[in-house]
Order: sequence, then structure tokens, then C-alpha cells
Amino acid sequence: MTKGLDRRGLLGGLATGGAALASGAASAAEPPAGPRSVLVYTATALLEERVSHGKTPYGERFRIPIIGGSFEGPDIRGRIVPGGADWQLLRADGYLELLADYYMETDDKVQIKVSNRGLIQTMPGPDGGRYAMTTPRFEAPMGKYGWLNQLIFAGTVAPGEGKVPSVRLAIYKLV
Repeated sequence: MTKGLDRRGLLGGLATGGAALASGAASAAEPPAGPRSVLVYTATALLEERVSHGKTPYGERFRIPIIGGSFEGPDIRGRIVPGGADWQLLRADGYLELLADYYMETDDKVQIKVSNRGLIQTMPGPDGGRYAMTTPRFEAPMGKYGWLNQLIFAGTVAPGEGKVPSVRLAIYKLV
């Protein structure tokens, strides 16, 4: 860690000074307010067919090549660069673990790396719904899109529409 900046110091600063940053002092017995989500963008990722890598002690492994797509939101828009992949593990409990690694290119030609972890329930629950969430992490160059490096994000995953296999994502920043 950087000299003068250690974990204990950071956490201590948050515990003492961070409380002063919160608006509307709450009693010590109340938990802090939960995060609020704000839409960053929606995306459609175009995919090739799933490739099986076989069963392992952890479950069945798959790779799905990402061949393109697009994204658009209030402050960011562009295309998904072909060449990424979605690595998947189908677990014995019927959940699918995802790890998608790919690049996005904004409409002003900035390349942003995305590492997107997710969890999808493959069988509908008792209410007929399926859990399908993702937590992207961005690596953006300093500058116009540097804010992507400084926040926590969460999103939803749904099957895409059309002739080409795809998924639809809705990505939110937590504030």
C-alpha cells in the first residue's frame, strides 16, 4: 500500500470522519441507508453458440464467444468489441456462474475493459421467476470515463431477441 495509507487508517477514517459525511444523523442502532441504483446503460451482447469444455469436479464448463453488440445510456454509448468470451460453470445446484471478459468501445473511440461476474438460476423458482444478476467491473482510461473505475455496479441479465444468440443487460451504478 502507499506510504501513510494502510487499511486500518482507511477504515478508521471512515468510522470517524465518514459518519460526518452522512446526511441526517441516524442513531447508532439503525443501519446505514442502503444503496440507490441509477441506470448507466442497457446493452445487447451478440454471441456465438456455446462451446462445452466438459464436466469437472466443480460442474460443467462452457465458453461462449462474444462477437459484438451495442450499449447505450444517458452518459455513455458505443459498441461491444468482438473477441471477448463468457466463461460459464453450470453447478450441481442448477445455478450458472458467469465470468465475461470483453471490451466496450465508446462512440468517441475510448476502449473500456469489462470483467462481468454473474449468477443465473437455470430453473424457475416457485414464483416462476429466475435470479439473473451480474456485477461488472470496469477498467477505463483516466479522463472522461474514469468515473467507471470509482463506483460499484450491478445489473440484470435476460435472454436477447432476434436470430443471433444474444443477452440483454441493464447496468446500474450503486450510489
